[in-house]
Amino acid sequence: MVRLEGERARTVWQLRLFAEVVRDGRFLDLRVDPALPDRKPLPRPDLRLSQIPLGPVAVFGSSNFPLAFSVAGGDTASALAAGCPVIVKGHLAHPGTGELVGRAIREAVETSGLPEGTFSLLNGANETGAALVNDLRIKAVGFTGSRGGGLALGAIAAARPEPIPVYAEMSSINPVYLLPAALAVRAEALGSGFVESLTLGADQFCTNPGLIFAIDSPDLDRFIVSVSAALAQKVPAPMLTSGVHAAFDKGVAGFAGHDAVNVLGKGQPADGVNRSPAAFFETDVEHFLEDEKLSAEVFGSSSLLVRCRDVAQMIEVTEKLEGQLTATLHIDPNDHADARALIPVLERKVGRILANGWPTGVDVSHAMVHGGPFPATSDSRTTSVGILAIRRFLRPVSYQDLPDDLLPAELGDDGLSALPHLRDGVAR
Repeated sequence: MVRLEGERARTVWQLRLFAEVVRDGRFLDLRVDPALPDRKPLPRPDLRLSQIPLGPVAVFGSSNFPLAFSVAGGDTASALAAGCPVIVKGHLAHPGTGELVGRAIREAVETSGLPEGTFSLLNGANETGAALVNDLRIKAVGFTGSRGGGLALGAIAAARPEPIPVYAEMSSINPVYLLPAALAVRAEALGSGFVESLTLGADQFCTNPGLIFAIDSPDLDRFIVSVSAALAQKVPAPMLTSGVHAAFDKGVAGFAGHDAVNVLGKGQPADGVNRSPAAFFETDVEHFLEDEKLSAEVFGSSSLLVRCRDVAQMIEVTEKLEGQLTATLHIDPNDHADARALIPVLERKVGRILANGWPTGVDVSHAMVHGGPFPATSDSRTTSVGILAIRRFLRPVSYQDLPDDLLPAELGDDGLSALPHLRDGVAR
């Protein structure tokens, strides 16, 4: 119940934030370059620019967040804020919840006097989703889910007579870096904090801390002892679906049966449907780099520690990582030089870099990026959380020498006087 109430509050806040974004008008990125008829060697025409909605957007709800990343989630909120009609393909994991939320949105559409067709909800299997993306009236797709699902939708969208963008958030293991000075000062606290992040909600989050890098040392051994002790007290929480649970068990079994992987700790035995104990494993850099299976996402409370020789080796292995949503640095002031060497590499690998926290928690705000290079997302220039998510569903149109009464209202002289804009590159 606590999670549902928290997720409901987040969903409502997200919708209200995008309402503020629309009222503010900055998302339109209005620009005016007034005519310069006497400019030499050539005159400049009157040019005005605004953003327009792409058109109808297909949104695929996720399994792990029935509210915040589903029917009324961030993709829906940002697409509606951009002015796009939305058709949601509901997730089969929670059709009843999706229907209730969908009815609430339809009622809000009607109450607000918005056109019929502003919002629709479809339920069905994979074939329904494929048909939706194939429909030539759809102009963009928002997706949160597995790498396989995102790539499948991308292939369908690319094969259409008119290809369209698919903004897919897919796969991430979110590396955590325990730097030496921080580990020396607070190994035990880091261990207990890590376990809390790893087991929160059975860690059915795309920001699960699924990979840890640390330098082999007695302080790392202290961290491991702390993790193992805390993990042994954790009772498995139910996973959201039997499919998610089965995939988690398969991933954990793959680690446990690997010749180069050791089990460092496990949660209490499972008792109940769709429950499995959390698991903590370790390997070394050489085997991690040799076997790509060790860098595969295991969606749930599982994490792999990679013991490194030094910070240079930590940087070397980071260079070979796939794209990620997040990277976390646990640092003390004496670690700043090492962190300074890591950060330029992480900037090329992830969408969000954290210091002295844990990645499970994505604030809905102006400066948030919930994205990253492939396979974290299908387009590293975008985010699915925060106000910048609206940019995915807009495109610029420039108007040259149009009379004022033919311009969009926001680009006419009266509209510009009430909205933020650039005139000759200067903010007004």
